[in-house]
Amino acid sequence: MSERMLDLRPSVLVKLKGTALLDSIRAAEGRTILCEMVCPMMSMLYDVSNPELAAGLGADIVLLNVYDVYKPAVFGIIPNQHESVIEAIKRLSGRVVGINLEPVAENAEIMGDKEELSVGRQANRATARLAYEQGASIITLTGNPEVGVDNTTIQKAIAEIRDELGSDIVIIAGKMHSAGIKGESGGNIITEDVVEKFLTAGADIILVPAPGTVPGITLDFVKRICDFVHSQGALVMTTIGTSQEGADTDTIKQIALYSKMAGADIHHIGDAGYAGFAIPENILAYSIAIRGRRHTFRRMAMRV
Repeated sequence: MSERMLDLRPSVLVKLKGTALLDSIRAAEGRTILCEMVCPMMSMLYDVSNPELAAGLGADIVLLNVYDVYKPAVFGIIPNQHESVIEAIKRLSGRVVGINLEPVAENAEIMGDKEELSVGRQANRATARLAYEQGASIITLTGNPEVGVDNTTIQKAIAEIRDELGSDIVIIAGKMHSAGIKGESGGNIITEDVVEKFLTAGADIILVPAPGTVPGITLDFVKRICDFVHSQGALVMTTIGTSQEGADTDTIKQIALYSKMAGADIHHIGDAGYAGFAIPENILAYSIAIRGRRHTFRRMAMRV
């Protein structure tokens, strides 16, 4: 029987990958916290990096946004000699580490001005391979605002990266908001048909906005998606990607409980509290809401 994510010590967490990582998340029964942060932005605490802060507040998984595999850097992280940036984060935080890669649709009709991505942030075989070699256990295929990521390009990227890395990497796929695509906003962000295509292409975990974070994304909507994904043997990550990670703690706790009721296996907290990192109190509040003080404080206090 797999050990639950919330029971594992940092020395074990940093080594998890592939099926073992998925089994550990599944065994935790909706009590896994993933905290996202923007790599180039200044640390919230000047001499403590944001990945370390996330770990100290109870996150099980750290997700790096705006990470460029060709110019790898995270503010406040200084690797040792012969150590990658991601390996340094694992050493300092004792957490599973993943990165975002973005499958950009070349001819997508964007709402507003399109942001041009550096090559090292785009999703393809080469960037995925480099991310894995640098130490990433998870690749999340999603899109930042105004980038122009659509579900068709996500599907293609899933298949390409799965073919490149096999079962060694965990692939999360989906969108937290429209990413600028006119036809994929609100309730059109994700459908059962899209989910089926993602899973067939090789996704392990389906990303869906948490209830109350995107217009039209209700508790019933998310539960229907969760039920379908679980029936296919895969997992779901609900996300706060709409700056509500900077809302009051009562709002955060409500989102947390709705996400758990819907069936979330992983609870994502976004990177836009003030800028680049969630409000620290909200990470703590979310964790306590879904797993109580015992498991939250234990995760916070475990020695690296």
